[in-house]
Amino acid sequence: MKLQQLRYIWEVANHDLNVSATALSLYTSQPGISKQIRLLEDELGVEIFSRSGKHLTKVTAAGEQILEIAGDVLQQVDSIKQLSHDYRSPHFGTLSIATTHTQARYILPNIIKDFIAKYPDVSLNMVQGSPSHISEEATGGAVDFAIAYEDLEMFGTLAMMPCYHWNRFILVPKGHPLVDIEKITLEDVVQHAIVTYPFGHEGRSKRSKAFRGKDLTPKIVFTATDAEVIKTYVRLGLGVGIVAHMAYDQEEDSDLVAIEASHLFEASVTSIGVRRGTYLRGYMYDFIEAFAPHLTRQVIQDVMMLTTRESQIAYFAELAVPSYVNNSA
Repeated sequence: MKLQQLRYIWEVANHDLNVSATALSLYTSQPGISKQIRLLEDELGVEIFSRSGKHLTKVTAAGEQILEIAGDVLQQVDSIKQLSHDYRSPHFGTLSIATTHTQARYILPNIIKDFIAKYPDVSLNMVQGSPSHISEEATGGAVDFAIAYEDLEMFGTLAMMPCYHWNRFILVPKGHPLVDIEKITLEDVVQHAIVTYPFGHEGRSKRSKAFRGKDLTPKIVFTATDAEVIKTYVRLGLGVGIVAHMAYDQEEDSDLVAIEASHLFEASVTSIGVRRGTYLRGYMYDFIEAFAPHLTRQVIQDVMMLTTRESQIAYFAELAVPSYVNNSA
């Protein structure tokens, strides 16, 4: 059994069993990959992939278990490489993050600016997407960190660490009828068309739960992952907006009125996730702590040792997680 063979089966599985695409990504030949997979299967005495002619059709039951172990082995090999880099060149390396537009646009800029100033020789890459896309990037090992909110069950292979609580504003143009209501209710909100973020995987978002809890059906006329797009359509009169607190700036959005909505919706939690077993370099610990000061190196190491979501929740129940405060509102 060779490490190269494990990498081939792992990459084939992560390229939807497309050997040609895998060969292109690894800068090698399709016949070479197919041969090495066959040699590994012959050595193990089981098929990892089912076939129809020359095409791979699915991962076998044995193959699923083999791939899981192969992923762990490859991750440990990568950790050895990272450890050696940390000793040889502690301030050189790469850092990749998958996150939402909201984090990338409103929370991370100053953190990244300071990080680059401190580690100018670390190349930083950011991937933006929905929680499901972020999950795919992180669980497949394509990025070092995932920063996301809600739908945390999609991040089962990651150690998820809560960074801060946040809630929402209702955004309306000046002169809108909702501005004159002293304390708005969901019943007030549903009298108007709504533009907001997508409601997430299977409607489990805090917004959908709030409306269902009141047996209300909001008229969602437009959704977008980009809060700037949502604000554009609010300005056009398409509907009232529901956005995260951090997406509103009193100066930049002076033509809009932000109405507090934290009494309408349960608070959400933004978390940062790391694959269990990953070796974190010194600058990675520094980045996490800059993003969430309560996540010290010791806290991160403690959480990485926990194996279940329940144990992680119990751990953070004893640790104060701050709330986001919009000082510009």
